[in-house]
Amino acid sequence: MNYKLPVEKMKNVNFGGGIREILAQADAMQMSGQDVIHLEIGRPDFDSPECAKRAAIRAIESGNVHYTDMSGTHELRHELAAKFKRDAGMDIDPDNEIVVTVGAVEALATVFMTMLSPGDEVIVPSPYFPTYDDQIKIAGGVVRAVSTKIENGFRPDPADIERAVTPKTRMIMINSPNNPTGATSTRAELEAIAEIAKSRDLLMLSDECYEKFAYDESAPHISIASMPGMKERTFTLSAASKTFSMTGWRVGWLVIPAETKSYIMKCHQGLATCANSFAQAGAAEALRSAQPDVDRMIVEYKARRDLMIDMLSKIDGINVPVPRGAFYAFPDIRELGLPSTEFCARLLSETGVATVPGQPFGAPDGYMRMTYCRPRSEIKEALSRMGDFAAKLRR
Repeated sequence: MNYKLPVEKMKNVNFGGGIREILAQADAMQMSGQDVIHLEIGRPDFDSPECAKRAAIRAIESGNVHYTDMSGTHELRHELAAKFKRDAGMDIDPDNEIVVTVGAVEALATVFMTMLSPGDEVIVPSPYFPTYDDQIKIAGGVVRAVSTKIENGFRPDPADIERAVTPKTRMIMINSPNNPTGATSTRAELEAIAEIAKSRDLLMLSDECYEKFAYDESAPHISIASMPGMKERTFTLSAASKTFSMTGWRVGWLVIPAETKSYIMKCHQGLATCANSFAQAGAAEALRSAQPDVDRMIVEYKARRDLMIDMLSKIDGINVPVPRGAFYAFPDIRELGLPSTEFCARLLSETGVATVPGQPFGAPDGYMRMTYCRPRSEIKEALSRMGDFAAKLRR
């Protein structure tokens, strides 16, 4: 059978070397009896909030096991509207401006497939979450990557974004706090980006999955849609996955301009119909009651960040900025003299520490991503092994 694969729109999609492949290799090593420390996957290691689990169980036991309204349950949409009012001071219409999705990844796909025409360009600061690149291309769009600099803490420079605008530009995408760098944009930077979008009449897509993981008072999370003139052009997405450690529940959401709802809903319907009914019940309860769980998790992640950065900064040959959000470090390892892919492969095979090279995130060779979604004891052991490995390379 001649499947004629890959089809044209998938010819430039990267099919190998990503996070999941490294995780599979690390899992295989672990199953064979080897000692592996997982610093490769951004998966919170906390349990989901007990209140959310109880709410989901109650929903199942009461027969809440069928399709919901395609845009999400009335309960969850109203809790989300309350959340945006509480967190960002935004007045959101829960009936016309919120769509509940099957995780943030479906939210991304829905926006790209609905709002992009073939050849439309999306400006994406790099490094970036690899799914952005894949989904934009599959939707027929073109990724216009704008490199960030380690000297600036990997924060996007609005001047670079403005220079990247062309007649084909349709959308600017931002992710603050950022995966994979932990960069968190300042209010002034976001205001400048907002002015570019307004002056050039561009759409904005803001990935806010790590919104609660902003550790420094000097760099709080800010929703760009809350800025003057931005709500009507911004698609904001987030999820229960990171904030509430509910990755397997697959509940995300979009806040959208009301004028786009019928089109967003048509795409969402074709992709997913609706999010899981009883998982939505759990997410609604998490939004109502799980802030203490979130607060405890954030305190612990900040301590883990400080530990990882302190130990990385003491390894000769590694340069790492302090990430102000998310739960990743993105060190520069160029002085150690190995290509990133070889460094990460050998680090895993020789020491059992699983990490990810920077290239799948759109970064140049010489960078790697490490997550601190592990207990402090494991982080300490992993960084000790990595320090010994780096010292051996420099001998």
